[in-house]
Amino acid sequence: MNTDSSNLHQQKPESTNATRVRNFLIAMVAIALSVALILGLRTQTPQASLAKLDEASTPLEVALSNGKPTIMEFYADWCTVCQKMAPDIKELEVEYADKVNFVMLNVDNTKWLPEMLKYRVDGIPHFVFLGKEGETIAQAIGDQPRTIMNSNIFALVTGSSLPYAQASGQVSKFTAPVKPTTSKDDPRLHSSQVVN
Repeated sequence: MNTDSSNLHQQKPESTNATRVRNFLIAMVAIALSVALILGLRTQTPQASLAKLDEASTPLEVALSNGKPTIMEFYADWCTVCQKMAPDIKELEVEYADKVNFVMLNVDNTKWLPEMLKYRVDGIPHFVFLGKEGETIAQAIGDQPRTIMNSNIFALVTGSSLPYAQASGQVSKFTAPVKPTTSKDDPRLHSSQVVN
């Protein structure tokens, strides 16, 4: 029995040391992963945030009276598409800074409710393109690739029709003349025919 108890004493310090080494390694890996996660998040953060765009945007009152065309973006901080588009909008804002007003209107701010109703905002991001006199030219809703936004802005600046936006106030008219057939097999005639 002495031999067994001496073996237990010898194994206990070894297992305690192994446990300490394992715990130390787990702690080091956890610290390394935490640092990597923090650094990764910092590098993934877009250079242009919605808050920064809003802060730098032209006030609506100024945009409507300064004689330049305007792009209004209705957005929300929680909108993932709005967040995704923020870097592209920032680049376009820098490119067209002296030619176009960029106005950011947060739909969560009830101050903009009259504008949301006026432009029938029911999805975001919602872009409204205004002419030099503040007249509505066109609108676009949803994720817009940078090239499409660039084409629309270029057309807005040059006074051309916007290639990738829905013209405001226009609706496609559709009339489908339906001419009933004289066939006895037409179910739309609702005739009471008995088939034998």
